[in-house]
Amino acid sequence: MAEEEQTGRDESGARGLLDTYREVIGHTGALLPVISFLGRLPVAMIQFGSVLLVTETSGSLATGGVVACALALGQVTMGPVVGRLADRRGQRAVVLGFSLLNAAAIAVYTLGALLGLPTPALVVLAVLAGASIPGIGPLARARAVPLVRGAGGDDRLVNTVLSLESTMDELSFVLGPALVGLAAVAGHPAYAFGAAALLVAVCGSGFALHPTGRTVRAVRETGQGARARGVRRRLPREVIVVRAGLVFVGVLLGACGAGITALTGELGQPGQAGLVYAAMGVMSAVVGLSMAALPERFGLHARWRVATAAAALLSLPLVWTDSMTGLYLVVTVFGAIYAPNLITGFALTERSCPPQRLAEGMTFAASAFVGGQAVTLAVAGRLAESYGPGAAFALGSAAAAVAFLIALAARPKADGSANDASLVTQGAAAR
Repeated sequence: MAEEEQTGRDESGARGLLDTYREVIGHTGALLPVISFLGRLPVAMIQFGSVLLVTETSGSLATGGVVACALALGQVTMGPVVGRLADRRGQRAVVLGFSLLNAAAIAVYTLGALLGLPTPALVVLAVLAGASIPGIGPLARARAVPLVRGAGGDDRLVNTVLSLESTMDELSFVLGPALVGLAAVAGHPAYAFGAAALLVAVCGSGFALHPTGRTVRAVRETGQGARARGVRRRLPREVIVVRAGLVFVGVLLGACGAGITALTGELGQPGQAGLVYAAMGVMSAVVGLSMAALPERFGLHARWRVATAAAALLSLPLVWTDSMTGLYLVVTVFGAIYAPNLITGFALTERSCPPQRLAEGMTFAASAFVGGQAVTLAVAGRLAESYGPGAAFALGSAAAAVAFLIALAARPKADGSANDASLVTQGAAAR
């Protein structure tokens, strides 16, 4: 009898979770998640694929890391600018222009790598390819959240939106590297870059022209954005604290990427690197979809601490992994920590940002994560070449520990608010 009751509760919980996701899709439409997913897929392909592409054409993992770092830094530098432009001018024209520009930049960058251009020239082309990324992932969040809020959605529904968006990010980082890995096995990583250019041109344009691009602007102008129209409020300190934590989560991912690439190469199976990433991403996506079922009493601040602590602990076994079987097993378990960190980081950002600067806040959060990853790609690549994959993985574990300390040193504002999205550091609160 007890087992039947438990089964009934489980089925009821699953139905409730599915109903919540259906409600979100009802606000955005079924087409928007599809084209936003396909439109953000090229980012994962070129970020991960740059290491493989340049390593293949130059013969140096360190060079591949430096060029991939340049690409990511281009994205980090321009990402918040794209978000700011989208807040001011609307997403339609901004995303459309950057999507077409990015397609051309990816094509030129790929051609430069195939022609064996000197490293400085490749760095310039990589910066251009990264700087022209249209930022569909964070802008999709900035588009969906006001739609749900404008329809009367509560915090739980917004968390479901962010879970869905982060899951699509994770799936893109599953499929993107997998496609690059398959292209490398089939012939050359450049094949995947050609597909990335085509996808961003077609699906990025589709995302830009989707009717919700205009609807969300109207929602903002009739809500809180109207009351603050003409006033450019500063991003609050809470956003900066969360962004600092995301930087170190990005360092963790960048170090793991370099370590995985080095270890698979050391084991004589470099083409497996993308598939290892896929195993990690599948687990992350599954956990990400489940995040919407967490109870409200398990607040954002507590989730942040648990997620960063888990990242620090579960990354440690990677340091001593020395076989393909072990790598797949450890990485699959380790993958469970990424979605909780990203979903919580974006949720904290959404709760803290002024509505009229939501796109900028989301792109800043994404840029913090990518920025940490970018710097690490260059450093960890050299560490892996000089001291082995374990050194790169150790750097990632140290970064995860720092992210946990940031989460531990931050606390909710003592203002009686219903959620704990507003964070300040202990020292700042004392002042």
